[in-house]
Amino acid sequence: MKAVVTRVKSASVRIEGKVNGAIEQGFLVLLGVGPEDTPEICARLAEKIANVRVFSDEAGKMNLSIQQVGGAFLVVSQFTLYADLKKRRPGFSHAAKPELAQVLYEQFMQELRDRGFAVEQGEFGADMQVESVNDGPVTLLFDTEDM
Repeated sequence: MKAVVTRVKSASVRIEGKVNGAIEQGFLVLLGVGPEDTPEICARLAEKIANVRVFSDEAGKMNLSIQQVGGAFLVVSQFTLYADLKKRRPGFSHAAKPELAQVLYEQFMQELRDRGFAVEQGEFGADMQVESVNDGPVTLLFDTEDM
């Protein structure tokens, strides 16, 4: 699995002009699923993201987790994270098939909810418009192949 995680002041996702999900302080997570990903990998990724310490403490140092600042998650499925960019037109054969990807996308959000987080979301497979006010900016790339 791959996730681009951005610390945000606010973020929202619209589908056909209507807000589908919105958060204030927290993480915007663009989540991609690969064909070899499993429920165990998904749980490990959720745990890692939930505990990363990139929010500022009283001294201005990135030392607090999203839980410590009362942040929320906005999770958007993003199969394009698995794009093959060798040619001018990207190929997406390295992304998981929708049947697997949707199950792990839903599991990822449930893992976060089970940890007590507020989780908003996009709609799997929909054409979405995502807006965010980046904080820092702080953007992290998580790749379970490196974990």
